[in-house]
Amino acid sequence: MNTGHDGSLSTVHANAPRDAIARLETLVLMAGMDLPLRAIREQITSAVDLIVQIQRLRDGTRRVVAVTEVHGMEGQTVTLQDIFLFDYSAGLDANGKFLGRPVATGVRPRFAERFEELGIVLSPRVFGGNQEWLR
Repeated sequence: MNTGHDGSLSTVHANAPRDAIARLETLVLMAGMDLPLRAIREQITSAVDLIVQIQRLRDGTRRVVAVTEVHGMEGQTVTLQDIFLFDYSAGLDANGKFLGRPVATGVRPRFAERFEELGIVLSPRVFGGNQEWLR
C-alpha cells in the first residue's frame, strides 16, 4: 500500500474507523517488525486515505455507516475526519428496516483536490447542503 503507487483497496475487520487504525497497528506489530509505534502510524497515515465503515444493523441489513478520511498525525495520534455518517433519525419502515442514509458532515475532504487535479469534478453539494444525490 505504501510503495508510492496510487490505488489500493483492502478490508479490515473493526467496529469503527478509529478501531481500523488500531487494528492495522496491531497487524504490523504482530508481523514482528521492530518499529516504533509513531513510525507505524506515520506509515498508515501515508498509505490510507479513506476508511469506509460497513456495519450490520439490528434489522440485519448492512449499511455504510461512516466514510472517514485519514487526515494525518497530531503528535502521536492519527487524526480522522468524518465525511459521511449514517443518519438513523428516519426510523424504521413497515418491515422493521432502517430508513436512514449516509449524510454529509459538511467537511470537504483533502482528496477532493487530488480528484480535481485528475480532472474528476465533484459538485460542492456532495459534501454538504442538498443530499438528493444520495437517494
